[in-house]
Amino acid sequence: MNNTRKNTAPSTTPRGGNIDRRQVKKKKESTLDPRLFVKKAMPSGQAGFRTEKSFEDLPLNARLLANIQKKGYETLTTIQEQSILPLLDGRDMMAISKTGSGKTAAFLIPIIEHALKDPRNYTALVVTPTRELALQIEEEFKSLTAGLQLYSATFIGGTNINSDYKQLERKLQVVVGTPGRLLDLSDRKLLKLNQVNTLVLDEFDRMLDMGFVNDVKKLVNLIGKRDQTLLFSATLEPNQKQLISTLLHNPIEVKVENAGGTNENIEQQTIRVPEGADKFDILAGLVKSPEMEKVILFTETKRLADRLAKKLNQVGIAAGQIHGDKSQNFRNRMIEEFKKGDIRVLVATDVAARGIDVADVSHVINYQLPMTMDAYIHRIGRTGRAGKVGHAITFVN
Repeated sequence: MNNTRKNTAPSTTPRGGNIDRRQVKKKKESTLDPRLFVKKAMPSGQAGFRTEKSFEDLPLNARLLANIQKKGYETLTTIQEQSILPLLDGRDMMAISKTGSGKTAAFLIPIIEHALKDPRNYTALVVTPTRELALQIEEEFKSLTAGLQLYSATFIGGTNINSDYKQLERKLQVVVGTPGRLLDLSDRKLLKLNQVNTLVLDEFDRMLDMGFVNDVKKLVNLIGKRDQTLLFSATLEPNQKQLISTLLHNPIEVKVENAGGTNENIEQQTIRVPEGADKFDILAGLVKSPEMEKVILFTETKRLADRLAKKLNQVGIAAGQIHGDKSQNFRNRMIEEFKKGDIRVLVATDVAARGIDVADVSHVINYQLPMTMDAYIHRIGRTGRAGKVGHAITFVN
């Protein structure tokens, strides 16, 4: 591969200063105006979600095209139409598009094309903020590459690192993972990051926030020279623009209209909890409605997620929960049960706001006001996907 340039991120800075204990103990409260969470759906349906351009019009490998069609994809979504050709040409890209708009396929299809041309010398690294998103991306890659003899693996926290060793013995065209585990494998000399040709930061706004930014800088420095860097997300933090400019070289910028806002296909409303009323009783009465076919219920804390799941089960509503304190096997099992309909309500912290691509989520409920508008956008983006109408309900005390 023609690795002719080196992208170097700013050096890592140490975390500094003493923590004010009083600030740690003080419970944070959302300062968002509840009126932001009320909006009528303006469904555009498939016509607004997909373009008229067919995948057959793209210069794709015939076997890849057959796999795309087998998945039921016929015409490109807007983000795919604007992204795939420049990415096939090898351009760097920053792409902003709403959740459920087809971003994963938008970057995976060009990656697969590049890999098919030189499978022995091509490696793409896709870095995600959550384990669930990493698993979802690899699942999509495998479905697109059936029979193509291209190989991938996912490396995430919460799993036995010893099982990663065997996967790294074979040539992988696509490596997907979370920053901590990827750095751990690199430190152990098992993952050769300097062989990466294409770097993808998915949900890059979260990847470049204070929780991940230093790990991302370390990964970028270890990769060094690369042919292509791709940043994809539903939102963009203005204060990240300077760092983004150090990651990209002469990039194409794609921003699908209204990308930074909420999905137009989502009916948004609030429910005010009267003083002295039992909030859980209101929730249970709501969820018992037959219209609530498949619900993701968001909470701000892990403890509350556990408590709500338990109480929902006690009143006869099948529920499960996922958050950072649960093992990866447990989280995977909950998502599978949710997909199959064995549980109707998945109670989650923001770990689930990105990366859970479950078909036909009818409702997203915020049990508490989210702390930021970006968190709200990513949460409610679990419904109203692929042009379908969804519903978002936010409780206001």
